[in-house]
Amino acid sequence: MRPFVTVALLLLGLPVLAQEPSSFLRQYAETGRFMNGRPVNARITPDEKSVLFLRSSPTSNVRMLYAFDVASGQTRELLTPDALLQGAEETLSPEEKARRERMRMSARGFTSYSLSEDGTRLLVPLSGRLYVVDRATGKSTELKTGPGVIDPRLSPDGRQVAYVREHDVYRVDLAANQEKRVTQGGTAQKTHGLAEFVAQEEMSRFSGYWWSPDAKSIAYAESDTSEVEKLTVVDVMHPEQPGASFPYPRAGKANAKVRLGITPVTGGKTVWAQWDAQKYPYLATVKWDKGGPLTLLVQNRHQTEEQLLAVDTATGKTRVLLTEKDAAWIDLHQEFPLWLEDGSGFLWYTDRNGASEVELRKANGELDRSVVKPGAGFRSLTHYVQADRTLFFTGDPNPTESHLWRVKLGEAPRRVATGTRGPALEYGLVSKNGGLVVLSRQSPKTLPRTLVLKGDGMMVGELPSVAQEPPFTPDFEVRQVGSRKFWTSLVKPRDFKPGQKLPVIVDIYGGPIVTVVHQSMSLHLLDQWMADQGFLVVKVDGRGTPLRTAEWNRAVKHDFATITLDDQIEAVQALAKEVPEMDLSRVGIFGWSFGGYMAALAVMKRPDFFKAGVAGAPVTDWRDYDTHATERCLGLPEENPQAYEVSSLLTYAKKEGPIGALLVIHGTADDNVYFFHALKLSDALFRAGKPHQLLPLSGLTHMVADPLVTERQYERVISHFQQNLK
Repeated sequence: MRPFVTVALLLLGLPVLAQEPSSFLRQYAETGRFMNGRPVNARITPDEKSVLFLRSSPTSNVRMLYAFDVASGQTRELLTPDALLQGAEETLSPEEKARRERMRMSARGFTSYSLSEDGTRLLVPLSGRLYVVDRATGKSTELKTGPGVIDPRLSPDGRQVAYVREHDVYRVDLAANQEKRVTQGGTAQKTHGLAEFVAQEEMSRFSGYWWSPDAKSIAYAESDTSEVEKLTVVDVMHPEQPGASFPYPRAGKANAKVRLGITPVTGGKTVWAQWDAQKYPYLATVKWDKGGPLTLLVQNRHQTEEQLLAVDTATGKTRVLLTEKDAAWIDLHQEFPLWLEDGSGFLWYTDRNGASEVELRKANGELDRSVVKPGAGFRSLTHYVQADRTLFFTGDPNPTESHLWRVKLGEAPRRVATGTRGPALEYGLVSKNGGLVVLSRQSPKTLPRTLVLKGDGMMVGELPSVAQEPPFTPDFEVRQVGSRKFWTSLVKPRDFKPGQKLPVIVDIYGGPIVTVVHQSMSLHLLDQWMADQGFLVVKVDGRGTPLRTAEWNRAVKHDFATITLDDQIEAVQALAKEVPEMDLSRVGIFGWSFGGYMAALAVMKRPDFFKAGVAGAPVTDWRDYDTHATERCLGLPEENPQAYEVSSLLTYAKKEGPIGALLVIHGTADDNVYFFHALKLSDALFRAGKPHQLLPLSGLTHMVADPLVTERQYERVISHFQQNLK
């Protein structure tokens, strides 16, 4: 009999695995999942003659800046972190570390850069400092800022740089290279120019200030967290050090109070935007586009109603452009609204007609026409060419694929990369006038390649990669199964023998923001390695996941624990009717974050079907997760206590009967799903007399960026399934 709780502080004594799997794991971890060395963060110069991009070496996450010449196809190195730091070590402020955690960014060196609208200057942040690079001469100049610069951005005219430090917005006039304060009075609990936690984590709004199109004013968010509960992360390996506290609004508790001010860049009186913040407390989106007014999107706390507001920057008064309502919730798309430069209207995203749709609205908010209709599979806006009114977007009617499309107003969408064939995942970058396209494309048999195309789709060249290629190509099949037409993928061992029964591992996320079934080589590499240890690995997108219909996505309203789990079982059973080698008497499940929640739920609620599970960073009780994500789906705890009860893992930990073999893995420094979630679950299971294992990852956050820990973690995962399913 296993002990009630096994706390594996050191990963020692693991069984020897067949086929030396750790050699692949080591390569997988050290190469950043084979993504290091591939071009990222491309920018097209205004003259369409060059494409700038970042790239690291194959086994490093330190990125450098390169330029691809469109005419010659040659690439040259522009700038390296070492050249700027001159031997000094790169350092990050706690605020910048937290912001990168919210953005799921583990890279170092140059992680971002900006190109001025005329293309003559580059702004490069590094180690809390700012550098301006003259593209013509290559000369770099360090800006004379104070320490700890966050979120730097060039002004629209390219003559100034704004940023946040010490809780206020500052700017530097590039000609004088002298720092000036823009806002006054920011503190740790009342920040100016920074996005609050839920804006970054759940709304994908990572900035808290915005330049006016004429570069004369700045709008900024004031985020008051004085009434927000503070949670503390303690480094358990160093009890002599104090913990770090963060304002974290748990479901049903106080949020940050956010308001928006407008001030001249030279400083002076702030004009505060006026809206009904009692009814609409969430400042979800801020846009200040050329041709349009300062525009705000505000939501009610239940996220069932939102208003798009135009702001009079002289008085702060607002007028309503449109109101959206939904009985379940409204999804956010930060690309919208997008104002037309002539001020005649704006593009708007909605799914009120049953699926994703892009509309053209008049300047007063009235509907003009539908541009991308429901059923086209719109995912995200890539670019809008103002000159000929052409919209570029990514998506596909098939949710397992994504392609780059272009559509002129009044016409049907057309694929951009007409020379490519077969299923793929694509996303793109389009030059301002639409004459050049940078297309990142991966398929079931290839990792991401970055192609340079003319606007008509003709191939120009390819941004060079120096990445290591994996030692194998995954063998997976994507198909729809069952009466509900669930999308699934199945990965077989490379030595698969027809007719031989094999145990099954379900690789799951299952939540309302992410799908897992994709026509993607990179997203099946780890599954192939797991399959090669003697398993069939399955992924399922059930109800509650996005990219199908609004009704499909919102099916989990007020209940995370029923439809989500029932659909996984139904889909696996339907797939097994087509793949008889799947042994449904030996099914395991593995996931992280919401997927970790689902894995723990599966082995506790349905141990008759799921015999073993690995739950990574699971949310144990949704009352302990953040307001915006949780209340969107489950409502407020005081109004819908039953939704929280039925969705809590603690409910199933306490019920009578055994559970499947459960391993819980969690980073002790996680400031998204805090480590106490794992401890609460372990404590409840221990008190209920239910054996399980707990693996803390010391000092790790919600991202596991340490290559050694990644390697050891998956050794432990596969060992758990080998012990309990074979």
